[in-house]
Amino acid sequence: MSELEAQIENRRDKRDRLRERGVDPYPTRAPYDLEPCEVCERYGEQTEAELEQAAVSLRVPGRVRAHRTHGKAAFLDISDSADSKVQVLLRRNHIGEDCWWLLSQLDIGDYVLADGLLIRTRTGELTISADRLDLLAKATRPLPEKWHGLADQEERYRRRYLDLLNSAESTRRFVVRSQAIAALRSCLLDEGFLEVETPMMQAVPGGATARPFVTHHNALDLDLYLRIAPELYLKRLLVGGLHRVFEINRNFRNEGISTQHNPEFTMLEFYWAYSDYEQLMAFTETMFAAVLDAVHADGSTTCTWRGNEIDFQAPWPRLSVRRSLLEIGGLDPAAVDDEAALAAELTRLGEDLPKNAGYGNLLMALFDRLVEPKLIQPTFIHDYPVEVSPFAKETAGDPRFTERFELFVGGMELANAFTELNDPDDQAERFRQQLRAREGGDDEAHRFDRDYVEALQYGMPPAGGLGLGIDRLVMLLTDARSIRDVILFPLLRPR
Repeated sequence: MSELEAQIENRRDKRDRLRERGVDPYPTRAPYDLEPCEVCERYGEQTEAELEQAAVSLRVPGRVRAHRTHGKAAFLDISDSADSKVQVLLRRNHIGEDCWWLLSQLDIGDYVLADGLLIRTRTGELTISADRLDLLAKATRPLPEKWHGLADQEERYRRRYLDLLNSAESTRRFVVRSQAIAALRSCLLDEGFLEVETPMMQAVPGGATARPFVTHHNALDLDLYLRIAPELYLKRLLVGGLHRVFEINRNFRNEGISTQHNPEFTMLEFYWAYSDYEQLMAFTETMFAAVLDAVHADGSTTCTWRGNEIDFQAPWPRLSVRRSLLEIGGLDPAAVDDEAALAAELTRLGEDLPKNAGYGNLLMALFDRLVEPKLIQPTFIHDYPVEVSPFAKETAGDPRFTERFELFVGGMELANAFTELNDPDDQAERFRQQLRAREGGDDEAHRFDRDYVEALQYGMPPAGGLGLGIDRLVMLLTDARSIRDVILFPLLRPR
């Protein structure tokens, strides 16, 4: 029998003895006053004398993280997270023999409820001087020691519950994630937006250039696609008269996995009638200010990302794709408008030419290589080629480009937005161009969504729309090394 198997058997034996003694190791209810983190928050600054004068009696639940016995006194450390704990003092002559016997059946990892007076010991420990101790849940498997049993990074992802138990940093990341999402939602609601839900399974995948996951509906005998974006459904709502709508939800893309890509990820996407991409740039800065205010109690507008201090103080620089290639990428001005010269430069850099290597795709391939990795501070890159922007309006005066921007921070794209195309005939032609690209071998090009074109024929108001990657945002805010660090249960290859 292995050491682990022996520990599990010993814990199960204790559980059985508890039952024989009439103690339910998994009671249904646990009435309590405060959790350990709340005790620390409310009383953490009070002195020994102040607590003695206040005479605060509390019932506090928590997981046993340490267990020490000294003669006729015992001490437990109980916690509700990796970075908060309250000590419990139990005196044998005070709690009685039944409770003292219960102590002998406890293990690290068990959940208990301590009931008693809150004091501060001479060593400064915030402590419950217990009159009573109850078992709430018996743990029959031992916790890994502070990382000795969970050192493998993939195991932390696979068994996130243990990661959260032992890592205050990991717990903080997901608290920040929740705070950031709440701040974004509040910002949009305050602006008069309506939160909506659109289909996760779609007959025609659309709204982004990506390969979808395919599923099958048995009753309808119909192939469906997990959505790659909610865009086309949200814009149908603009047609229907809901002029400010947003959704925070999952998207699914059947692509490779990297430190910045997970097949299942969370996006905020909103559409705003009568706005344009210029207005959305300003509103994006406003949203980020709200997020930073929510996650930084000191009002800081900065965060550290891979050794770089990133300052989100607005306004942020704005550069067109062409200008960024000249000023940041160092591209020869004579090449920026020359398709053959762009192809030659890509070849010189050792890059493969993109599929359907027209002007716009070549320009963006060079941007990805020469510019994107250098965009560390928040920067709006705007006026994207029409070939890579099938749902954006053309810029006035130059039909090669569109009123589209992307926000880059830390060398990666964080948001994508544009002034929405609402001409149904133009949209139909863009779909036909995408079909030709698919026929040319680009399996990520859009399919023709005839129902969406029909919706536009009823009239969609001028509008702007934006998509923001929640996972990448949280990566930046918490200096996470991988997108899997900020997704509670990321997709992993089965064992």
